[in-house]
Amino acid sequence: MTGVGGGSLMTPLLILLFGIHPATAVGTDLLYAAATKTGGSLVHGLARSIHWPAVLRLASGSIPASILTLIVLWQLDSGAARSLINVVLAVALILTATSLIFRKTLLEAFRERLERLADRTIARATIVVGIVLGVLVSISSVGAGAIGVTALLMLYPRLPMARIVGSDIAHAVPLTLVAGIGHWAMGAIDWQLMGVLLAGSLPGIILGSYCATRVPETALRLLLAATLLLVAGKLGSEEWRKALPEIAASTQDSSLQGVSIQGASTQGASTQVREH
Repeated sequence: MTGVGGGSLMTPLLILLFGIHPATAVGTDLLYAAATKTGGSLVHGLARSIHWPAVLRLASGSIPASILTLIVLWQLDSGAARSLINVVLAVALILTATSLIFRKTLLEAFRERLERLADRTIARATIVVGIVLGVLVSISSVGAGAIGVTALLMLYPRLPMARIVGSDIAHAVPLTLVAGIGHWAMGAIDWQLMGVLLAGSLPGIILGSYCATRVPETALRLLLAATLLLVAGKLGSEEWRKALPEIAASTQDSSLQGVSIQGASTQGASTQVREH
C-alpha cells in the first residue's frame, strides 16, 4: 500500500509480538526480503527502470560494510548481540519514520545544493550511503527501503521516481542476500518462520494492491511513521530499563571505591602524624 513498511515493521513485530530472538528475527527477515525483492528487481530490470551506476556504487560500500558488521556480530555473545540489535533497530526505525514524514522537506531544502555537486562527489557520497545502509541492514534488517530511497532522491534528483525505486530494490537484493547468508552461517535463521511469512505475503500483496488506490497515501505514510516511532520507543525503553540496574551498580561500585580510597588516604595520613 505504501511501497515501504514490510521491511521496517517485520523485525520489530517478530521481536515484540512473537518473542522471537532479535538475531533470528533479523536473519529470517533478511532472507525473506532477498526472496521477495528479487521478483521486484526482475520486473524493474525488464522495464529498464534501474540506474545501474547508482546500484554499483551503493553495493561497493554496503557489501564490504555488511561483511565487517557480520564479523563483529559473530564475536559478540548472545546478550550483547540482542542489545545491539534492539538499539540499532530503534535508531533505524526513527530514521525511517523521519524520512517518511520529512522527505519532501529534505528534498526541497537540499535539492539546489545537491544539483550543483560534481559527478565524482555524488559517486563518493553514494558509496558512503551504501556503507551506512550496509551496517544498518546487517544489524537490524531495516534501512534499505525508505532511507535508501530518500538518499537516492537527494543525490540523483534528475532521475524519475520509478528508476529511484528500481535502483533501491536492485541494491537491496545483494545486500539482504549477503547479510542473510551471514546470519544463516551464525545459525540465526528460522526456515519454518520464513516459509510462513512468504505464504502470508502473497495474499497480503493482493489485498494491499487492491486497497492502495482507495486509501490516501499521505494518511498511510503518517500512520506508518507513527507506528514506527511507537515501536522504536518500545524497543528503546526496554533496553533502557535493562541498562538502568547495570548503570546503578556501576555508579555504586565507583562510589564505594572512591570512599575506600579516601578512607585509606585518611588512615595513612593519621599514621604519618602519629609517627611524626
